Amino acid sequence: MKMKNKRDFLPQQVYCLAFFTVIIQLCLGDISYSVLEEMKRGFVIGKLTEDLGLNVEALRARRARIDFQESRRYCDIKLETGELIVNERIDREQLCGQRPSCALNFELFLENPFELHRIILEIQDINDNSPVFPRDVLKREIRESADRGARFSVDEAHDSDIGINSVKSYALAANDHFVLAVHTSADRGKYCEIVLENELDREKQAEVSLILTAYDGGTPQRSGTAVIQVTVLDANDNVPVFTQAVYKVSLDENAPLDTVVVQVTANDEDEGPYGEVTYEFTHVPDKAKNSFAIDNIKGEIKVTGPIDFEEAPFFEFRIRAEDGAGQAAHCKVLVHITDINDNAPAVLIKSLNTPIPENSPSGTEVAIINIQDKDSGTNSKVSCSIQENAPFRLKPSIKNYYSLVTEGILDREDVSEYNITITVTDEGIPPLSSSKTLQLRISDTNDNAPIFSQQSYSTFVTENNTPGISICSIIASDPDWLQNGTVSYSLMSEDINGAPVASLLSINRDNGVIHAVKPFDYEKLRNFKVHVVAKDSGSPQLSSNVTVSVFVTDQNDNSPQILYPVQSGSSFMTEVVPKAARAGSLVSKVIAVDADSGQNAWLSYQIVKSTDPGLFTIGLHNGEIRAKRDISDSDAMKQNLVILVKDNGQPSHSTTCSVYLLISDNLADVPELKDISTRENNTHLTVILIISLAAVSFFFLTFIVVIIAVRFCQRGKRRLLLDGAVAIPSAYFPTSYADVVGTGTLRHSYNYDAFLTTGSSTSDFKFVRSYNENTLPADCKINKNGSPELDVQNGTEESLQSEDRKSDESCRKSEKEYNRKRRVDKE
Repeated sequence: MKMKNKRDFLPQQVYCLAFFTVIIQLCLGDISYSVLEEMKRGFVIGKLTEDLGLNVEALRARRARIDFQESRRYCDIKLETGELIVNERIDREQLCGQRPSCALNFELFLENPFELHRIILEIQDINDNSPVFPRDVLKREIRESADRGARFSVDEAHDSDIGINSVKSYALAANDHFVLAVHTSADRGKYCEIVLENELDREKQAEVSLILTAYDGGTPQRSGTAVIQVTVLDANDNVPVFTQAVYKVSLDENAPLDTVVVQVTANDEDEGPYGEVTYEFTHVPDKAKNSFAIDNIKGEIKVTGPIDFEEAPFFEFRIRAEDGAGQAAHCKVLVHITDINDNAPAVLIKSLNTPIPENSPSGTEVAIINIQDKDSGTNSKVSCSIQENAPFRLKPSIKNYYSLVTEGILDREDVSEYNITITVTDEGIPPLSSSKTLQLRISDTNDNAPIFSQQSYSTFVTENNTPGISICSIIASDPDWLQNGTVSYSLMSEDINGAPVASLLSINRDNGVIHAVKPFDYEKLRNFKVHVVAKDSGSPQLSSNVTVSVFVTDQNDNSPQILYPVQSGSSFMTEVVPKAARAGSLVSKVIAVDADSGQNAWLSYQIVKSTDPGLFTIGLHNGEIRAKRDISDSDAMKQNLVILVKDNGQPSHSTTCSVYLLISDNLADVPELKDISTRENNTHLTVILIISLAAVSFFFLTFIVVIIAVRFCQRGKRRLLLDGAVAIPSAYFPTSYADVVGTGTLRHSYNYDAFLTTGSSTSDFKFVRSYNENTLPADCKINKNGSPELDVQNGTEESLQSEDRKSDESCRKSEKEYNRKRRVDKE
């Protein structure tokens, strides 16, 4: 018999009915749902948000997820709505076979904080399977001598569904010889027999074909058919009888091949071929088809393939015993599989948080671990542990769940990565174990300040150094990672001898090399201290500082300076040496200093020139001038020495000075000193007189300029009243004169001479008159003949008479002088 695709039989009403069959129950932390098998993917099983008391946002934030121990995920969470939905096709018959109850057990995880909820999903059966006979053609042999009413067993049909959806009735198609009798048994359920209603006649009909139909109780009703092929034979008086209607046995999983599970026995009292019984399976579970076989003669059921308790802990077989005449009997064999410890525990990582910040407090949850052992009973009990030398521990949680948490302080600079090996051992005999290694990385936090390679630094630099030269390198290290360990350098802001440190030094912020900004001068700055700050780039930023001592070393860059005798321009100092001075007598001393230090400041003295080379000597290191021999009357009175002072540097620097010595017992006898005194007094007096005369001349000249300016302004006003509208033609101007705004004449050059008397100790200042004294007065003008006359163009006789007589006389004198001058010019 061929069966249609069972999906084709799913009624549309099933999907509507499923909404009313969902049952939600919350009990002791477990959530139970019920759903029909064969529901479409995406079908809503239940609302997790309502059952857990969480909203959708909290469900997402706590990373809700479902964990199946099987590889297939039949359900899933729709995080957008918080609903539990069907993820894969669920076939109750494939999952649970003929068991009266079928449920999927899986777990729901929630993090922060960790919660575990067990979900039980009960799978309800629908009528998705039709009854199926063991064979499409059922062969029976019946003797023609069989009496009316004789009963003959028929292999029952099997329906994978359970309950009302299983086989409920049989029907036999109309025929001339047989009717159908249906029975119910606790062991076999619904089964049937064909009953001979009319006698058989082999000579008339050697074979009879009957159509048998099995019906289930589902809605809509499903059915399966088979053909009973009856062969008419001679008479067979007895039917085989099994020693037990139901055989119950236990079998260890992983039993070796050819292991005899059980031997069924059926006895037939007939003799000969009619008493020979053969055995065969009429129903074998799908998961047992490749694992069991029956010996047709002996009735032994043997192991032919692998048996796994975890896949199927129970099998139910139907066996038929048939004699040579076709008479048959049936029995049931129930095989219970005994679990053995053949599965090592499995370590499953459900959640892993890595990397772990090194500043995580003790007790921080790192991972959630689930231990699974497919065995049962004692074989499934496990113990879990990790190595002892790590700052972590396992914290038992719910059921077979553990939390891996931190214990103690984590320091990335000490250990940046941990390999945690989780070892699990069950309690079976022999015990089995397994392990899994977690690689946990520690992430860096900025918990270390930069550390300098030295507690303090000292460096030496020679003065007059080149600007920009590197004088020292500062090294600081930070054990932190990446930007937390990236060090930058800077100089602490401070003043050195009143100048900012940035004007003396600079530092490379990346490598810590210190450079001199300008040349140093040992004589001004011999040593100083600066503070270098090293900062990392972390957050918050950490820093440390170190003191750098800079010592400037001396260079021979200064010549000796003479302090005594004083050397200043034309002045000089004279030392008096008594005529009675003896050899070795100290007559003078040269005192010199050098701004350098050390050997650069070691000075030596020597006489490079003298009036009498054999008369005096000088100390090489103290500069003392002593008489080399006794002073005699024949020695010159004036002695002049040139002293060379030289330092000990490389290269050496030197300077010279002159020492004047006067050999005399009485200073009054030296005429040169008197002349020198007189000249000095005269010089001082002359300077004082020059300064006094210059001051008086300045004030006098200022006074004269003021008087001239006042008189010029007054005359300008008077002339403006008399002839302000008259212009003198330029042809009448003398060559040395020029018109000034039409109001009169003024010579081009009007000079003054200043002179000092020579050969005297005083100076004179002379105001010299104009080079041409024939300048016209303001009250006169030139007539057409070129002679001066009184300006009467704009006045009357009365006005002329009112003028002062002095003005008339002045004009007449000017006219006479002018005429005389013209005659002289013509000649």
